[in-house]
Amino acid sequence: MDDSGQQAAITVAEAQELLSRWWFLYDEGRFDELAALFTDDAVFRCRSDSGASEYEEFVRADLSGRDEVMAWQVQHRSESPYPLRHHGTNFHLTDRGADEVGFRSYIFVTQVESVLPVGVSSAVVEGTVRREGGGLRLSRLELVLDMTTSVPFKDRA
Repeated sequence: MDDSGQQAAITVAEAQELLSRWWFLYDEGRFDELAALFTDDAVFRCRSDSGASEYEEFVRADLSGRDEVMAWQVQHRSESPYPLRHHGTNFHLTDRGADEVGFRSYIFVTQVESVLPVGVSSAVVEGTVRREGGGLRLSRLELVLDMTTSVPFKDRA
């Protein structure tokens, strides 16, 4: 709260810290802690950039509500490699409201092969952080995974 008794605006650092915590808890499979980071009405969407990757069935999600989101998160993580590390970068806010902020970010994902970390994926992440119940929660998280071979920018579809 600020000096007038109003809730202080959500800062970039607070929103980024929440998303960073989310990636860490997801990677480590700490699902009870992870669930506490979502609002009850959370929305989670994930797909590849083409919508037709060879992994589309595995990565595609369009979910609403914490319980539905968490059921998918648990199943998806359980079927993914370990260790798997999501590295959030270029985090910035896209809009600000009284009790929420929108953000964009990239992720770079690594896993270990023959004792060396290798890059396996990247994505554009967009979402919303909302103040709820005295804390910050993710109310929306949308990922578009980079699975199409890069081309010159002018030639993109």
